[in-house]
Amino acid sequence: MPATNLPTRATIREVGLRDGLQSIQKILPTERKKEWVRDAYAAGQREIEVGSFVPPKLLPQLADTAEVLAYAKTLPGLFASVLVPNLRGAERAIAEGADLMILPLSASHAHSLANLRKTPDDVVAELAKIRAARDAAGSRTLIEGGVGTAFGCTIQGDVQESEVLRLLQALLDAGADRVSLADTVGYANPAAVSRLFEKALKIAGDRFCCGHFHDTRGLALANIYASLELGVERFDASLAGIGGCPHAPGASGNASTEDLAFMLASMGVGTGIDLPQLLALRAKVADWLQGEPTHGTLWRAGLPKNFQPSSLRP
Repeated sequence: MPATNLPTRATIREVGLRDGLQSIQKILPTERKKEWVRDAYAAGQREIEVGSFVPPKLLPQLADTAEVLAYAKTLPGLFASVLVPNLRGAERAIAEGADLMILPLSASHAHSLANLRKTPDDVVAELAKIRAARDAAGSRTLIEGGVGTAFGCTIQGDVQESEVLRLLQALLDAGADRVSLADTVGYANPAAVSRLFEKALKIAGDRFCCGHFHDTRGLALANIYASLELGVERFDASLAGIGGCPHAPGASGNASTEDLAFMLASMGVGTGIDLPQLLALRAKVADWLQGEPTHGTLWRAGLPKNFQPSSLRP
C-alpha cells in the first residue's frame, strides 16, 4: 500500500448495461447482454446495473431489462441493480426481485425538469412512495437515492452545494437506504469533490454508498482518487467508457471500468477483478458496438510488463 490512507478494497459497479447502452443508438440483443453479464461476472465483477424499468417506447435499448435481471439473479453472489424513474418502475423492480433500485434526482432544478419532468422535491416525494410500496410488499430490494448534477449543470449552470446537501438529507429522511452523488455533466474537479464529499459523508455516514463520475473533461479518475482519499469505496463505471448525458453536449462518457480497475490495482486497492479477462470483454463489447463511440486508454497500451495480475485478486 502507498503512504496515503486509501481503502484496501473498492467495488466497481458496472453501469454500461444501463447508463452506457441507453446513450447510444444501437440496440444490443438480449443474448449479448447476458453474455456481457456472464463475462463480467467471470472477470470478478459482483455489482452490475443491468438496466432500467422505463417505458420501452422511451428507451427501447432497455426494453429487456426484466429478462437480463432474471439471468443476473442466476449467478451466485451477483448484486444486480436497476434504475427506476418513478413508483411504477419501482413496482416492477420489486416484482422482479432486483437487489437494488436507484432513483435518480437532479440537484439542478432545470435539469430535473428537462430530464424527469419533476422538481427535485417531487422526486423526494416519489422516493417516499417507493419506500412505502417496498415495505408493504415485504421486499428486500434496497433503495438508493442518487443526487445528480451535484457539481453543476449545462442547463442551469451553478448548482449550490447547500442544495445538494439539502436534497441528500431529504432523500435519507424520505426512506432511502443509501445515497450517492453524481457528476452528471463532467463539471467536477478533485478539490470540489473533496469539499462536497466530505460534507456528504458527515450527513450520510455509512449510508453514503457511491460516487458516479463522467469523464467529459478527462477528470473522472482524478475525481475518483479524491473520493478514495475520503474513504469512499464504491464507484460506478462503464466498460469502454460508454454512456453520458443527453444534456451534456460533447460528453465523452463515464469513467472507464477497465481504466479504473487498473488504477486501483496499481495503487494496491483490491477489486477482485481479473484485468486480462475484463480487457477481453471490453474488446468483445467494442466489436458489438461498432460505429458507436467508445473510450478509455488501457485497451490501447495494454498492461505494463511488470504488472502482476495476481494483485487483482481478493
